[in-house]
Amino acid sequence: MDTPAPPSTEPSSPAAPQLKPLRFGDPLRWLALGWRDFMRAPVIGLFYGACFMVMGWALLKVYESAPAYTLALSAGFLLMGPFLCLGLYRVSQRLEAGQKPDFGDSLLAWDTRTGQLAIFGFVLLVLEMLWGRATLVVFAVSFDGMPDFKGSLRALLDPENLSFIVAWAAVGAVFASLIYAVSVISMPMILHRQTDAITAGLTSLRLVLTQTGVMLWWAALLAGLVFVALLPWFAGLLVVGPVLGHASWHAYRAAVAD
Repeated sequence: MDTPAPPSTEPSSPAAPQLKPLRFGDPLRWLALGWRDFMRAPVIGLFYGACFMVMGWALLKVYESAPAYTLALSAGFLLMGPFLCLGLYRVSQRLEAGQKPDFGDSLLAWDTRTGQLAIFGFVLLVLEMLWGRATLVVFAVSFDGMPDFKGSLRALLDPENLSFIVAWAAVGAVFASLIYAVSVISMPMILHRQTDAITAGLTSLRLVLTQTGVMLWWAALLAGLVFVALLPWFAGLLVVGPVLGHASWHAYRAAVAD
């Protein structure tokens, strides 16, 4: 008589996080909640907003003195931004739990999930490097060598360079969309849950692919507000940056079921 096989001791893979249906009015509600969190912890928010503003000033300074390094530095800033937002996510998390947020706690938000955040940061870094390389290729095939960035940016975007503008915008749109899709809720998810970087990235991608309309609307709001905040010498980032960071936490909480 055959003896039954012993039960497997292998841990079962966790089910994919469930997504909640979103409505087109939700992104505006996330912004309202982000503003509320900012007003409840304004000093912490202004610190992170000042960090965003200083990053913009540094980028502008590099463009004026060493324009060849502007692309690499901007890619690095795009990578640093989500990690700065970790502190804002922690503040919103504390407020949601009815606790008083602490500045030191926000600075060390990454400490409990260092490994997974590092893995996700590496993925973002690879995407940023590929984006930078693709942009350099566009410059190389559009001009006779690299153009002089010390000239006017308006001259670079002259209508005579229409083919370059179209190719540059297309490459940027592809990489920006990919980075947005895999990261829109990934960082707060890694911080909040005991989940790995790959699961968080795939959940974020699944959210964008299954609820594309709402997430495109959210992306347009993010891009539009950041663009407006850049105009007065990056000063708008002092407030817009932390508000969007808090709002991104509420976007994650609204999209992923407990």
